[in-house]
Amino acid sequence: MLLGFARALRAAGVPVTSDRAQSFLRATALLGLDDRQATYWAGRSTLCSGPDDLDRYDDVFAAWFLTGDVPTGPPRKRDRPATTVAQASLDEPDDRDGEGPDSHDPEPLRARASAAEVLRHRDIADLSAAEKASLAALFETITPRAPRRRAHRRTRWHRGEVDAHRTLRNTLRRMGEPADISWRRRGTRPRRVVLLVDVSGSMSGYADALLRLAHRFAVVSRRPSAGSGPPQPPVEVFTVGTRLTRITRAMRLRDPDRAIVAAGETVPDWSGGTRLGETLQVFLDRWGQRGLARGAVVVVFSDGWERGEAELLKEQMRRLHGLAHRVVWVNPHVGKDGYQPVQQGIVAALPHVDDFVAGHSLATFARLVEVVADA
Repeated sequence: MLLGFARALRAAGVPVTSDRAQSFLRATALLGLDDRQATYWAGRSTLCSGPDDLDRYDDVFAAWFLTGDVPTGPPRKRDRPATTVAQASLDEPDDRDGEGPDSHDPEPLRARASAAEVLRHRDIADLSAAEKASLAALFETITPRAPRRRAHRRTRWHRGEVDAHRTLRNTLRRMGEPADISWRRRGTRPRRVVLLVDVSGSMSGYADALLRLAHRFAVVSRRPSAGSGPPQPPVEVFTVGTRLTRITRAMRLRDPDRAIVAAGETVPDWSGGTRLGETLQVFLDRWGQRGLARGAVVVVFSDGWERGEAELLKEQMRRLHGLAHRVVWVNPHVGKDGYQPVQQGIVAALPHVDDFVAGHSLATFARLVEVVADA
């Protein structure tokens, strides 16, 4: 029945992919099919990709679940019942002097907020298991974009610098008659992104969400770029704790749950201590110095709690900053009330960090994606 509903949405014009359909099945299994409002929001959160899909979704949901009829095409908007939309309304203030609403207003104004939107802004460490499962389905709304760098090769363009060789060849084809001037410009290529995820004990509440974000970076980077160009360079993912572990191969699995399970089987120091200086030194000596970090955007996910020597971390961050195009440090505590960057790891690393951003909710992850894309 649920897969039939997904096919009906696809027939109505909603771009429902197989991944979104599987996410819908998992969300419905978690929330329960007997709850109509939960089924509505599970489908809306996982099957819709933009505002243009919402009207079609409401029509198909009403026709499929409320009447039992299988829709043969896009249903009419007048058939949509008003009771199918489940929204959390804010408390309304009491009327002054015990009077009702103004007689001139046919209906009082009510402020409503989507449960999914509220979930996007909540701290991940404070969520329950059920809320984290619901949040996992929302990660598909995050679409990272690779930062760009200038390429050495020039390509055709409608303005820029004169392409003398192509202009001359066009003139020769016309037996010396003047031809249109050809133009060219310096092309761009995607820049490599390296993710270093802290999986120590102090970051255990955010580790699952950070790996899901890393999976989004890794999966999207393997898709072909716009047009017929080559695919973007792969995103490299490492975990840091008491040791450094490369989990890029696990993150390339299409299913996020399988990718996280594979990463968990690979990482030996899950929820252990933190030795950022030593692990960064291993990364730079084995991979970064040889080219993996050269000209790349390196993103470090950590709260800065360092059990090793702060001077070693400071020296390795200086080396990393010299190799990378840009260094971004993501701290889950940035922006919270009363937080001050006083941990010895943060104090040692900040002079060599280009962007120091928050990373405790899905909304902050969306802003991080923009920071990386603009690097």
